[in-house]
Amino acid sequence: MDNKKEMAVLGTPTAIGEGQSSQICTTNIISDESTECNGFEKNYEEWEREMRRMMDPSYLKTVSMTELLDSVYQSRPPIVDGLLHRGTYLFVGAPKLGKSFLMAQLAYHISTGTPLWNYTTRKGTVLYLALEDDYRRLQERLYRMFGTVENENLFFSVSARQLGNGLDEQLSGFMREHPDTSLIIIDTLQKVREVGGDNYSYANDYQIITRLKKFADSYGICLLLVHHTRKQTADDKFDMISGTNGLLGAADGAFLLSKEKRTSNAATLDISGRDQQDQRLHLIRNEDTLAWNLERTETELWKVPPEPLLEKISKIFLSAGNTWMGTPTELCTALDIDIQPNALTRKLNVNAGRLLDEYGILYENSRNGHERKIKLSEAMQA
Repeated sequence: MDNKKEMAVLGTPTAIGEGQSSQICTTNIISDESTECNGFEKNYEEWEREMRRMMDPSYLKTVSMTELLDSVYQSRPPIVDGLLHRGTYLFVGAPKLGKSFLMAQLAYHISTGTPLWNYTTRKGTVLYLALEDDYRRLQERLYRMFGTVENENLFFSVSARQLGNGLDEQLSGFMREHPDTSLIIIDTLQKVREVGGDNYSYANDYQIITRLKKFADSYGICLLLVHHTRKQTADDKFDMISGTNGLLGAADGAFLLSKEKRTSNAATLDISGRDQQDQRLHLIRNEDTLAWNLERTETELWKVPPEPLLEKISKIFLSAGNTWMGTPTELCTALDIDIQPNALTRKLNVNAGRLLDEYGILYENSRNGHERKIKLSEAMQA
């Protein structure tokens, strides 16, 4: 990879004099200084040329496949394994069906880190905007569901501004105060639509979700938007989402809660999303607590097959005292595997998130002068 590509991937300036002969550096000081100056000027000219390109209105930023494979992207583990991922999701159902009870249940389990049904949760602060409730109703609901247990990681508000009229700033302010937040629930979407946002065109619906998604993605959280279904039935349940297809089209996925009979305690929860396979869960509502219990699932979750390389990395890491640093070539030797160093680096770039989530090993890939360095260290506990 040339210097320009390395700069784009790693985000660090190329070293002065990089690529010059070591013999010249040791035998001719004047020549070395001149080379360094020329190298600096060349790099500065390339940087200036790149800045002018980016400022051109017709400039289209692109990333090559090589640059993708040579990059390490931040891991985005699910909030509830196999159920809820980071991003922007719709949670849809008919009015008075029990959506708010399920939202409270989800918020409680994530904020305490306790499993939801048979799904593992990752603990994080939760903000629940219960915009169709008041604090008295919330108090009674939570007491009925969970008793008097304390929970300092679950926050509620029954009032919020609308999109384009202060909501963005309110949510950003909460994130600054609670950077460990992993889930924000807005109940309901209709309550925060900007003035004039009841123009139900595809473009308008798509724009609303895109705006909220941009916020969620910028903080790496899940934004769950409670919404209603329309009265008309459809062959595809997700076609029953009130509004246009622009809502689901812009969202990362959707949950749809439905009953065959409104008076029944049984319901189905259909799930569809970009980062997960389609699922259908059968739920039963507890008559005493009004919490939802999982009765059965129709789809067995697909599991990522084991990756032998990561297991070998883990053994090397443990034998080295929970830290390892070296070149890709040295790592290939330590692992005793028949793979090119460049291919090993790219394979680890792709699996960096899995190495962190499954083994607690933080993988870093950087370049120091002429050498590429790999660092394995123990991930900090949240």
